[in-house]
This record gives sequence, structure tokens and C-alpha cells, in this order.
Amino acid sequence: MYANEYKLKEFMCEIGRRVYNRGFAAANDGNISIRLNEREILCTPTMVSKGYMKPEDICKVDYEGKQLAGMRKRSSEILLHLSVYKVRADVNGVVHCHPPHATAFAVAHEPIPKAILPEVEVFLGEVPTAVYETPGGQKFADTVLPYVKNCNTILLANHGTLTFGPDLEKAYFNTEIIDAYCRILLLARQLGRVHYFNDKETAELLALKKKLGYDDVRFQDKACTLRGENCFNEGYGSFNPEHTAFPVTEQDAWAKNSNNPGIDVDSLVKKITDQVMAALKGSAA
Repeated sequence: MYANEYKLKEFMCEIGRRVYNRGFAAANDGNISIRLNEREILCTPTMVSKGYMKPEDICKVDYEGKQLAGMRKRSSEILLHLSVYKVRADVNGVVHCHPPHATAFAVAHEPIPKAILPEVEVFLGEVPTAVYETPGGQKFADTVLPYVKNCNTILLANHGTLTFGPDLEKAYFNTEIIDAYCRILLLARQLGRVHYFNDKETAELLALKKKLGYDDVRFQDKACTLRGENCFNEGYGSFNPEHTAFPVTEQDAWAKNSNNPGIDVDSLVKKITDQVMAALKGSAA
């Protein structure tokens, strides 16, 4: 697949158009890369819209981020991509962008819930959230290191998403999947509640995932639960955002819907009503 470098550049431009046309990267946002070989990476340039790139715009860098070729300056965030390539020999494509629904979760520091949608369980699995750092430098690139070995999609707090895969198209598809999932979650929440799979249903999906050859942190880390809390919350890093909008179980969801779990709602309503009536009588006098 790496024999024709020009065709790879053309395909990067195609993925850039998809990213831009889907609204995943406004203006000059986002960056895309392909592993060319053991020494070189192709990446998108800085300050160029992903919707209007040409093959000659694509840059070439080494594994330290040094630019080797290209008419334009390489993306400053290529270091983020290199954090993935250096750890995952099976990864050959990386996409970073700002899909709005998934980025909303990243901005809210709301962990991605699991055991809700079959496709997400099979193709994505656990999705961690990396702590925020100012984009562009090595410190920012290092934020994903605790998670890279055990996932293919990462939320970047207050920033966007990072998706990767065995080829660039699969990496991009992970971006589509996570944003579609987050949109579905937000729409379902507006309807009032979200149903979660039970343990048996979740286990069946994970068995299917293993049969299809996909990995999952729940296969590797015995401390992970099939459902409930995000597996990446313990032992992976100090940044452990808590579920607020999407509690970890259906029972918690019902409690959250009252906004005041554990409170006697009838007594609270009566108390508020009495206060309102008292205020009305006072204004009438």
C-alpha cells in the first residue's frame, strides 16, 4: 500500500475533504497523517483547510517531527500523531479534528458511556479522555500516552478527538463513529432516558468483537468492568472525569433525571408551592 507515495497524498486530500465537508474541522483546523515507512511520515501542512488540500501540499517528516520534504510547513501537532506511531506498530493512519458532538463531550469533560450501542462496543470500545494541554508541543503530545496501547479513539479535553487505525480510512471512520454516537446520546437524553445493555448483552457483543479480530482494553485489563465506569479512570492517569450527563447505569440515570437523587420530591414540591403562594399573598397585600 505504500508503493505509490503520490496516491497516498491524494488519498490524504480525499480524507481531508471528508473531514471538512462533515463539519469536523472548521477553517484550517485538524491534521491527518500516514505512516510511510519505518523512517518517514506523511502529514498535512499547517494553516491549510483540509477541504482544499492538494497532493503537493502534503509534508514529509521523520519520527522526531523534523520536516524532510514539502513546500509548506508541517502541522505543529504532528508530535501528537508521532506519540501514536511510536507505540503502535499496527497503526498506519491518524486523524485529529474537532467533530462537534464528540468535542462537546470533550469540552464538558463528560466520559463516553459504554454498553449502549452495538457498533460502538464492537468498533470503538472504551474511549478515554486525555487531560488538556496547550496544543502543539511535546507535553500536549504526551497526554495520550497512557491510553494509546489500549484504544483507537481518544477525546482530547477541551479540544477534539484523536482516532487511529491500521489504515487512514479506518482511522477516519472511527471519527465518524464517535461523533455519530455522541449525537445519538445527546438526542436520546433529550427524549428523557438512555437504556444500557445488561452484562449478558454486553458480553455477547465483546465475544463478537473478539471473533472479528478487534482488541479491547476489557480483554487485557481484568480490573475493567463490562459496563459502568470507564476502564481508563483508574491506573492510567490522574485525570479521571466523572459521569454527569450520562450516569454509568440505567438506575443512576433515573436518579439523575430528578436532578436531586435521594430527595423527597413530593415534599420539595409542596415546600416550593407554599413559598410561591406566600410570596403572591404578600405582593397582593
